[in-house]
Amino acid sequence: MTRDAAEPVTIGKETVGPGRSRQFDLRFARLPTGTWESIPISIVNGRKPGPTIWLSGAVHGDEINGVEVIRRVLPRIEARRLSGTVIAVPVVNVFGFLNQTRNLPDRRDLNRSFPGSNRGSLASRLAHLFMTEVVGKCQYGIDLHTAAGHRTNLPQVRADLSDPETRRLATAFGPQVTIHARVRDGSLRQAATEMGIKVLVYESGSVQRFEEQSVETGVAGILRVMQELGMGSWDTPPPPQPTLIVHKTTWVRANRSGILTLKLELGETVEAGQRLGTVGDALGGRPTLVKAHASGTVIARTLNPLVSQGDALVHIAVPRADGKDEPAIRRRLD
Repeated sequence: MTRDAAEPVTIGKETVGPGRSRQFDLRFARLPTGTWESIPISIVNGRKPGPTIWLSGAVHGDEINGVEVIRRVLPRIEARRLSGTVIAVPVVNVFGFLNQTRNLPDRRDLNRSFPGSNRGSLASRLAHLFMTEVVGKCQYGIDLHTAAGHRTNLPQVRADLSDPETRRLATAFGPQVTIHARVRDGSLRQAATEMGIKVLVYESGSVQRFEEQSVETGVAGILRVMQELGMGSWDTPPPPQPTLIVHKTTWVRANRSGILTLKLELGETVEAGQRLGTVGDALGGRPTLVKAHASGTVIARTLNPLVSQGDALVHIAVPRADGKDEPAIRRRLD
């Protein structure tokens, strides 16, 4: 619910009044050296009342495009002109970020550990802290990710499109593709959704790098969502095209092990039966064709040329047979 009047926002021991901004560290664990590990947080508390939204990156520590997205969004937001509050956490999984790994030192996936517990594992305790100190103070959230491992994703939003408000915000974000996706057990999105919070998950690019298209699409999308929520107005161009809403995706997998050659680009439209590439041996002989088994838009692909039988190679967003996915939903900006 949007606040009727601008109010202070408190996280940990830090309180930020209306019309103020503050950056600080939220302690969450002691290292073996006895020093503290902390999460960097920025609060921009608007002078005017409005909704509260969190922005989170690096829940998976090696997925760092979101870190740069948030770094670029923050300078665009001024507390004196903002209606509502932005709580920005560019690096949630600090351990994974520093070690350039997906998971925490206890080898648990933070995004399968929500809502967590203050008496559980390290991952569970971090999840509980984030839910208590950040998520629980918000009505909206945008969680920023990339593809995992040796893959890359087309800029895309995943959300519960059966909820009209979430669908409206996903459309305002304006990626090339928006996917109606079920929540995963233990995910941040599931835990927040169960609290009645509207959440978008932005997926784009690959691990351990900043990619300009992914970053710029994320920055523009976040600002358009905030504008849609009435939090302010920014000089942000509209999406180059209306987002395509899809309800089904499918992976093309390797039928054999070998060396992969793919001849396609992210965002490309493919037809069922179309040749996508080949898998052959080290000498270039005995190639096996890789074919699309469905028509649709390529939203992800592997970057690893060495594949084993059953490996996921190409991810295709499949429009519905009745054509209802085809008319893209145009965003509405008040």
